[in-house]
Amino acid sequence: MTALQGKHDKPVETGPIRRLIGVLGPGLITGASDDDPSGIGTYSQAGAQLGFSIGWTMLLTYPLMVAIQEISARLGRTTGHGIAGNLCRHYPNWLLQIIVTLLFVANAINIGADLSAMADASKLLVGGPGFLYVALFATICVAGIVFTNYDRYVMVLKWLTLSLFAYVAALFAAHVNWGQALAGLFLPRITWSADFFTTLVAILGTTISPYLFFWQASQEAEDVKTSRQRKALVHAPRQARNAFERIHADTLVGMAFSNLIAIAIIVTTAATLNKAGVTNVQTSAQAAEALKPVAGEFAFILFGLGIVGTGLLAIPVLAGSAAYAIGEACKWPIGLSRQPSKAAGFYATLTAAAVLGVAITLSPIDPIKALYWTAVINGVVAVPVMTVMMLMTAQPRIMGKFTISGWLRALGWASTLAMAACVVGMVVGWFG
Repeated sequence: MTALQGKHDKPVETGPIRRLIGVLGPGLITGASDDDPSGIGTYSQAGAQLGFSIGWTMLLTYPLMVAIQEISARLGRTTGHGIAGNLCRHYPNWLLQIIVTLLFVANAINIGADLSAMADASKLLVGGPGFLYVALFATICVAGIVFTNYDRYVMVLKWLTLSLFAYVAALFAAHVNWGQALAGLFLPRITWSADFFTTLVAILGTTISPYLFFWQASQEAEDVKTSRQRKALVHAPRQARNAFERIHADTLVGMAFSNLIAIAIIVTTAATLNKAGVTNVQTSAQAAEALKPVAGEFAFILFGLGIVGTGLLAIPVLAGSAAYAIGEACKWPIGLSRQPSKAAGFYATLTAAAVLGVAITLSPIDPIKALYWTAVINGVVAVPVMTVMMLMTAQPRIMGKFTISGWLRALGWASTLAMAACVVGMVVGWFG
């Protein structure tokens, strides 16, 4: 079982602070890893290019991402299997192979883009050769998750979520016109152009990413397998009430944390870069560098440190979700709580994803374009994954009596349709 979760799905009877500490689990790590260097680059570009007017998308995505993440968590907790494990058992093999392959490729590109951004930020902060930082960060992430006791490593990841507060501090270092910022948050503006829809898909692809679904579902499933007290809810329905309460609270907090940080980044870059006419910012490192003459040394350092901290948090999640998906698809022993000798294929896949990410940084692929287009790829890949997940969670043969219904199902489909509509709008804009 993971250190992020308690040994039981305990009913909450204590005060609000103890309650919050008790329920924070996979949702917190999932939400924090959502703001990875790729995501920071996307939010920075959105704020620099479109200013405050794009801020409303964060309020739109919050209920959508909460719904789809809670659905993925319930799938794992109810069945005792992750998304790929359920696909393997209930759907054609060709569909499983397509989805798992797309996820692995998207995650490897995402890892490469994140490593490149972390290296660029480190070069800005302390100097030195970029590839040295790429190799160093990749080694730290892989060695930490493979060779360190998982309970301790997850606790490190939990503390790394604090690095995101660098962007809250950077926000207050900027001179924000709060009237315009609040108008951007609460008054939606839509521009019918390819650039707008591409940015919108990138934002949705960053906040609602396939690797997040796979990670949270797999973490819930792993906890069922490693805890003597927990059982899959299809076999232990009495545990459902407390389990669902914990998952709901955990996901609400984790996704709120994610979106608040995203808002801070958009508002900071809108108030500084967009206002100064700097609209062509394509990476998180470029945003940090551009902030220096506009917002000062303090904001620059905070932004740069945040990139490194969030990358160290996100890369294990990206590599881990790919390993969970492929491991379940191949019916290997899986789980970060297992020793490497007991799950060789799982850990080999995890390592391969990181190594491929390093290779991407050495390839002719432009890391600046890769960073932004990673989010677009995630947005496109998310549509079939979300569709299949919504279909799975409606079937009693998979979920027993805990099929997803009501407002949660409505929001899940709304999230899926919103992502699909943005992808269609982007494609039409390209050819229009």
